[in-house]
Amino acid sequence: MINIEIIPDFRRVFMPDILERAAKATLLQQSAPDADLTLVLTSDAQIQTLDRDFLGKDAPTDVLSFPAFETDPETGRCYLGDIIISVPRAEAQAIAAGHPLESELSLLVVHGVLHLLGHNHAEAEERTRMWAAQSEILTRLGIPPTIVHE
Repeated sequence: MINIEIIPDFRRVFMPDILERAAKATLLQQSAPDADLTLVLTSDAQIQTLDRDFLGKDAPTDVLSFPAFETDPETGRCYLGDIIISVPRAEAQAIAAGHPLESELSLLVVHGVLHLLGHNHAEAEERTRMWAAQSEILTRLGIPPTIVHE
């Protein structure tokens, strides 16, 4: 199950079907179709607070992933964790890149889910694998993989 939360300020960009589709496509491509996660659309201020408090970086960012890897005792399903997306950052990046907000949000969801599943892009070899997975998933979603940014 994909849980989606959005702060009231951003309900105008609430696209649950697009967000859920991107998350499910990533889980399927990564052979984890039965995993659960939460997507949160929020503000730059809230994501900056989370980035500072949990990762020691006092700056807003576009997406954060918080892995959990817990098993729901009632369903036996794996809960992967939470993905937090800054809507203002996503909007600015979409405008700067000249593509729709939906494409940017899809990229950020895919990116976040890949992080929950253990992908990283700190080293060149890891980045190559992660970017290849992102490109494949975005292509399946009908989104040009060229929107990927560092």
